[in-house]
Amino acid sequence: MTKKTFRNLRFEGPKGWFNVSPDLCKGCGLCKEKCPTDVLDWAKEPGVYGTPIMGPARLDQCIACGICELVCPDAAILIEKKDKKKAAANK
Repeated sequence: MTKKTFRNLRFEGPKGWFNVSPDLCKGCGLCKEKCPTDVLDWAKEPGVYGTPIMGPARLDQCIACGICELVCPDAAILIEKKDKKKAAANK
């Protein structure tokens, strides 16, 4: 059995990384609707159905809360929070 891998677009913000897969995102907009800090907007990258995917238009406002990841019906979003303790230790 071969393992299917999906493309991943990764964006770094001050609180973490926003990952979205154009191979999974159908552009439904639920994540945009539920984002408490209005980070997301339509991107130029086409998704699985040829519709625009969601992307971080205002990544500096992202608090890495993970709500977009939770509401995505297609598991197209992954939020990775930065570890504050590791960042402080590396300074």
